[in-house]
Parts: sequence; structure tokens; C-alpha cells
Amino acid sequence: MILKISSMNSIFYLCKDYKFRKMKHLLLFILIFEMSSSFCQKEAQNIKLTHLTGNFYIHTSYKLLDNVPYPSNGLFVITDKGAILLDTPWDENQTRQLADSIEKNFNKKIILCIVTHFHDDRTAGLDILKKSGVKTYSTRLTHKISIEKKEKTAGYFFNNDTTFTIDSLIFDTYFPGEGHTKDNIVVWFPEARILYGACIVKSIESQGLGNVNDANLKEWPTSVKRILDKFPEINYVIPGHMKWSGKDALIHTLQLLKNNSG
Repeated sequence: MILKISSMNSIFYLCKDYKFRKMKHLLLFILIFEMSSSFCQKEAQNIKLTHLTGNFYIHTSYKLLDNVPYPSNGLFVITDKGAILLDTPWDENQTRQLADSIEKNFNKKIILCIVTHFHDDRTAGLDILKKSGVKTYSTRLTHKISIEKKEKTAGYFFNNDTTFTIDSLIFDTYFPGEGHTKDNIVVWFPEARILYGACIVKSIESQGLGNVNDANLKEWPTSVKRILDKFPEINYVIPGHMKWSGKDALIHTLQLLKNNSG
């Protein structure tokens, strides 16, 4: 006998028969799974903003990996001139959400964005920002690799470690050496003692090194040690993914690298 099920009421009606009780559980499982999957997809498209300290905020975007939304961190700072953004969200839709949220909540537009390496969790929204008149920057090396890998590119690039001054905000870019990628940089805010480490730094929640397809595992520990030496007094360290903390994130990254070396 072929049964056509058109609603949940029909499912429960059929399941009154003993022979369909197992089918009831199976159909309920499938329904719950589909609802959970739809929820995850919806969550993956919504950006999250979290206050860090002062005028500093974390933006967290999501991408579905194995059907589970995985978080990616960026940072923005509100100044009188506008918002300074470090790394874009993971797709263009979430980049639009971020720009709209900053304008709605702070009455400011994004005026400058710096991306810390070429991967799409850092660069995916660059075209959206450029079309909105935002000045976007990367290192020359990131620009070169982004073209080679067919990732989004910033409108401008700088050759060496650079100090930016926007309004009264001063911050520095620093290339510590190869690690997560050959072009990864960090950004240092000296007054607030905030290190935006992006993906060269692993969260204290991380149990592994994550994506190492473009990593230099041999040089990565040395690069992290350079960061520790250059910035001995740190209040906050923002990793590329998951929970942020303090200097312990750098120590944890070194331990993960040691574990990986065998």
C-alpha cells in the first residue's frame, strides 16, 4: 500500500496503527533534523556584535561548515570620524548587515578597513565596502596572493609595518613572520593594549590548529614568540575564531603548535 502524507496530522493519524509507530519516530526525527538545519542556515546569515571595551567591538560572522555555523571574529572601533574595521565578515550579506548595524546603532559609517590576510573569512566583503566608498587596505603581499588565489582584493596596500592615525586613534600593523599564512599580520592598539591577532592566534577554546592548508608550521611558533616579545603588556587578544581572552591565547597557540609537532 502506498501512503501519501500531506501533513503532521496525517502522520499522527497513521501512527495510531502499531505497524506505523516506528515510522512515527523516524518521521519526527527527520522533521526535527530539517528544522534544525533550517535554523542553522538562518543563524549562519546573521552577524553578531559584542562590546569589548571603550569604543571597541567584536563583529562575529558565520559560515556553515559540515552544516554547523562556525564563527569568525573581526573588530571595529568607533571614532568621531567614523568606524575603523579590521577584517570583513565571512560573506557579502553579513558585510552589508555590519555596515547597516554600525550606521543604525552608532550613527557612523565605516571609513576604513584593513584585512589581515588573504583568506575569505577576512576578505569576502571587500567589494561591498569599496562600492560604499570605504578605503580598504592590505599588505602588498596579501594583495599579490589574493590575486593569485582569486580572492577579493583591497583598494590600497602598504609595503611595511605601518602606523595609522584616525582622529585620536593610533594603531600599528605588524608582520611577525609566517604562520597561519605567509602574509598574516596583527594589529596593535597601544592605548587600549588590544592585540588583534586574527588567525595567527588560536582561541583558548581551540583544540587544534584549524585550517593549515596555507600554513608554515615550522615558522609559526617563532612568529608567535615575536608577538609576545614585541607586545609584553596586553589586555586583550582577539583570535580569528571563537572566544577571545588575553595573553593566554598566545601561550595556548604555542602549545597547540608544540602538540602538532609531535
